Amino acid sequence: MNDDRTYRLGLSDLLEQDLSSYEYYNSLPKEVQDRIAERDIQSLEEMQAYVAKLRAEGTLS
Repeated sequence: MNDDRTYRLGLSDLLEQDLSSYEYYNSLPKEVQDRIAERDIQSLEEMQAYVAKLRAEGTLS
């Protein structure tokens, strides 16, 4: 049994505890918010990088 007790922030925790992340997330279109919610995003930087990747791939409408 793995006894790894490291706590990782989930998206809801990140948005609740980091105002910059909250503001950035809520400035995004609903489609992008939904895509972010499907991932294990744990920081503002990670969220921004994921959004940049989506834009670069042209997968956003």
